[in-house]
Amino acid sequence: MYYAIKHVHVVCVVLSAAGFLLRGMWMLTGNSMLSHRLTRVLPHIIDSLLLLSAITLAVMIAQYPFAADWVTAKVGGLVAYVLLGTLALKRGPTKPVRAGAFAAALSVYVWIVSVAFTKNPAGFLA
Repeated sequence: MYYAIKHVHVVCVVLSAAGFLLRGMWMLTGNSMLSHRLTRVLPHIIDSLLLLSAITLAVMIAQYPFAADWVTAKVGGLVAYVLLGTLALKRGPTKPVRAGAFAAALSVYVWIVSVAFTKNPAGFLA
């Protein structure tokens, strides 16, 4: 069961990143697809599955935030990623602010994945 849930998690990680990258490109180019209903709903479904699978995996391997430093780092990174992503796609007052938040969110995303691979809270920065 662990490997099936991990597979779902990894697929959701890839889908979430691809969707964010696409929506970010649409934001930068002013594409009207950014406001399409499916574009607004599908990321929430994917990200909910991603979070549910992450929680399930954490319980299965008994690695929890504040008990496992790398899991704590991932949760902190997730919060930063969500805030930056919201700034990039919705709340940024200007396109340069949105573009900067988009680049920062992508960087945080890559760091979170590196933490997952290395099981080190510094990720690729170690």
